[in-house]
Amino acid sequence: MSLVRSGNVFDPLSLDFWASADPLGVVRPLAEQCPVLTNVRVDWKETPDAHVFRADLPGVGKEAAKVEVEDGDVLVISGERPAREEAGKDDVKWRLVERSSGGRFQRRFRLPRGARLDQVRASMEDGVLTVTVPKEEVKKPQVKAVEISG
Repeated sequence: MSLVRSGNVFDPLSLDFWASADPLGVVRPLAEQCPVLTNVRVDWKETPDAHVFRADLPGVGKEAAKVEVEDGDVLVISGERPAREEAGKDDVKWRLVERSSGGRFQRRFRLPRGARLDQVRASMEDGVLTVTVPKEEVKKPQVKAVEISG
């Protein structure tokens, strides 16, 4: 028996996890007529200064990837992966296919409070998309000593 991770059913931090149980329709698919592939692997780490997302997008150019912030607190990483060129050729027989190709992808993450959405940065290098969302500076409370009389 094998356990296969399908989509984001085991990822409660991803909004894809909640899409099927969304009575208010807040989580919307990219397009109703085309299925959206959600098998893009994303790592999310929090540093003292920022939230950093790293998405593995092999074979996807930076022009085909898109990073957006929706509804003020939802980070959306989406795009389209190119199809295999040999798909229509009769003399090609695939023996093993483990990497997905050809289709739209989308991942959605609800950002915590304190994210600086006006300063989101994204870069792509070697098939890895890195999105950095800076955090607001945590203000330390001012402590003032009060003299006790009496």
